[in-house]
Amino acid sequence: MPAPLEGRRIWFVGIGGAGLSGYARLARAWGAEVAGWDRVETPYVGDLEATIAPEPVVRDGWEVVVSTAYRDRVAGRSRAEFLAELVSLQRSIVVSGAHGKTTTAAMIAFALDRLGLEPSFVLGGDVPQLGGNARAGSGWLVVEGDESDRTVAALRPEIGVVVNVDLDHHSEFGSRTEVQELFDEWLAHVPKPLVGPFEPAAIELAVPGDHNRRNAAAALAALEAAGVEGGERVLPEFRGVGRRFELVGEARGVTVVDDYAHNPAKVAALLDAARERTEGRVLALFQPHLPSRTRHLWRELGRALTRADAVCVTEIYAAREERPPALSGKLVADAAGEARPGMSLGWASRLEDAARLVASWARPGDLVLTIGAGDVDRAAPLVLEALA
Repeated sequence: MPAPLEGRRIWFVGIGGAGLSGYARLARAWGAEVAGWDRVETPYVGDLEATIAPEPVVRDGWEVVVSTAYRDRVAGRSRAEFLAELVSLQRSIVVSGAHGKTTTAAMIAFALDRLGLEPSFVLGGDVPQLGGNARAGSGWLVVEGDESDRTVAALRPEIGVVVNVDLDHHSEFGSRTEVQELFDEWLAHVPKPLVGPFEPAAIELAVPGDHNRRNAAAALAALEAAGVEGGERVLPEFRGVGRRFELVGEARGVTVVDDYAHNPAKVAALLDAARERTEGRVLALFQPHLPSRTRHLWRELGRALTRADAVCVTEIYAAREERPPALSGKLVADAAGEARPGMSLGWASRLEDAARLVASWARPGDLVLTIGAGDVDRAAPLVLEALA
């Protein structure tokens, strides 16, 4: 195993995030001493040394790598700069795009692993079949490149994949054209660029939906560019990423699934995929993510949710932004009602109330989806509890 970071001490501000926790694990495997700070304990902290405190903490004498969420509050290297260094240290495949980059990158890493090629990877979600969200190996390094803050532009991999192009981050981009320009500029520096949209792969997958068949096609294209054969043979074994159509449990004949979908295209694709997995009704509990996204896309989100048989919308998860008092997730619920008059529709500002409402609607054979990129995953166990 290489140890290119041996002798360095690196402090990660925001170490509990999916991305930075992965960078920390890879840096540790490559010889660095790592630790960091986060505001709350998260599932990604795991075995990492983390200081949990309300305000950022920095350890004297250590290199500092800062999450995008705290870049205006703490001095240090950006996560993009550090990821660019990691990408420069090993033959790399970077996956970007508005939808599906975590699943596509996970599919690539999974195929490389199952084919015995010992990949390194850093992913934006846990992959149970790979033992987590990051690992160091002697083969290809597979990572995600984030367009949300333009940091993908700093990465120089051998293979770059853009799964698709869409306007998803309205606080950063003024138009879809700006997003396209970012990807074009980045791929101009990549020796082997691969650009979607990809035609759905003609293989049977364990993960549902046309969008996942497109993700598989992108993964297979990346594997071919890397000179790797056999992807079609192993990808049908891939069972997905945490919070991507993740089965949480069943109660009284009702299946509860959690998913990270947070923009109109992802929500629509998720609900279409859900139809492949049930002959019963599809019930959705949706938590809008980010005031900026909700302000621009509440109508589109409402229309996407009409693919469900019944929907309850809860309050916006503000994350790194501030929610203006006049802006509410109820806009999304109202838009769904306008797009499909008469559909079963609810609004509840609290996740606890939303979970009880959706559970009261459910009957045997139904599939309940808890949807969003915030803390809506808390709602899935609440639904199961209410059902029980």
